[in-house]
Amino acid sequence: MSDFRKVTDSFWASPQIGLSDVAEARMLGFTLIINNRPEGEVDDQTSGREIAEATHAAGMDYCAIPVTPGGFSESQVDAMVTAIDGARGPVLAYCRSGTRSTLLWSLAQAARGMAPEDITAAAAGAGYDVGPIRPLIDTLIARRQG
Repeated sequence: MSDFRKVTDSFWASPQIGLSDVAEARMLGFTLIINNRPEGEVDDQTSGREIAEATHAAGMDYCAIPVTPGGFSESQVDAMVTAIDGARGPVLAYCRSGTRSTLLWSLAQAARGMAPEDITAAAAGAGYDVGPIRPLIDTLIARRQG
């Protein structure tokens, strides 16, 4: 059973998905799956290659933007903005717990100018805390306004 969590109408986060989750994602109308998990993080995770093949076979797009537990880079934020902006419909992003996917989404939204309070509320509604990256969110907002 999937654990897809709605952050916004167009963006959902999830812990690690399997091949059956890809089929469910398609049935729910997702058009893009973003993999934010590095390959081989744990021995029993479904590989990105397998998820990509299943995603493409289901008629959806797939994108890998791996994020290690060590933090986020500007290129990852830019890649997330590009992926979300290029999606043909709702996006499902996953990592080990959904946290890195939600935090990267949060940074992407800050880079696009979304209000920090709205980012925080959307993430919290899905059960995620952006507190650890709030200074980065504020920096991205200030850079955009500056």
